[in-house]
This record gives sequence, C-alpha cells and structure tokens, in this order.
Amino acid sequence: MLFSLCTIQAQNDSIKLKKFVVGDKFQNFAYKDVSGKTFTMKDFKGKYVYVDFWATWCEWCLKEIPYLEKLQNEMKGKNIVFLSLSVDEDTLGWKRMVKEEHMGGVQLLAGINFFMFKYYVPGYPHFILLDKKGRIINSNMTRPSNVETKQTLLELKGI
Repeated sequence: MLFSLCTIQAQNDSIKLKKFVVGDKFQNFAYKDVSGKTFTMKDFKGKYVYVDFWATWCEWCLKEIPYLEKLQNEMKGKNIVFLSLSVDEDTLGWKRMVKEEHMGGVQLLAGINFFMFKYYVPGYPHFILLDKKGRIINSNMTRPSNVETKQTLLELKGI
C-alpha cells in the first residue's frame, strides 16, 4: 500500500487536482459492485446521493460503518442512495468485507484510478452530498456518526 500512496503523490505532481466544488456535476464513472454489476451516475438520477469514499484498511472508515448502516436503515423509503466508493486495490479483500459485514447501500470498487487522482480527497473517510441531478450540494458532508447528518438529509427538498 505504501508504494501505491507514493505513486499517487508522484502522479499528483503531474496531474492538476480538482476539489469537489458545490454546484459542480459529480464526474461520471463506471464501477462494479461485488456481483460484477456496473453502475454509473445515471443509475442514481432523480435521487439524492450520499457518497462515502472509504477503504478496508482505514481505521476511521471502519468506525463509521455501523453509523452508516444505521443511517441507511433510518432513511429507508426516502429519495436517497447511499453510495460507498472504495479506494481499495485488494479486490478480494474488499468483496469479502462487503459480503461478511452485509454492508448496505451501493458498494462499488473505485480503486486507485484516474478519477481518484483527479479529485482531491483530503483523507478517508470523506463524504459528499449530491442533489437529484448529480450536482454537489456539500463537498465536505458530515459523517454518519455526526447527529447533524440525519437532520441535514431530512431537510432536503423532496427527500
């Protein structure tokens, strides 16, 4: 993993990083879930999307999982999708964890790729909130463990 992080830093020097900016469209992607089904941003059109950037090796990410699961359960039936984008390189380890932990929401493996290079994610976990058209509402959304998160989501128009 250290090599990968060093590689990312070296590549960041030659790639102009972009921050997630409120109002910008979230970049389209094509990532697979544990069963091999490919998802793109079009799959979430018309729904709010709470995006979680995480990794199986990230201690703080793992601590947020129970809170994310609870939030997803409390928001069932609402017009929102919980999208988790894993930056793991170990596909088998990621699949095993998602299955063994019965992780909800939409779990996709983004890995370390150009999309992840292009956008500056200051650390993991990192959360972003998108509107129904895929535009960024909040580029630094509160974590599921924060009591304000559920209230913020419930206040969304047409949730």
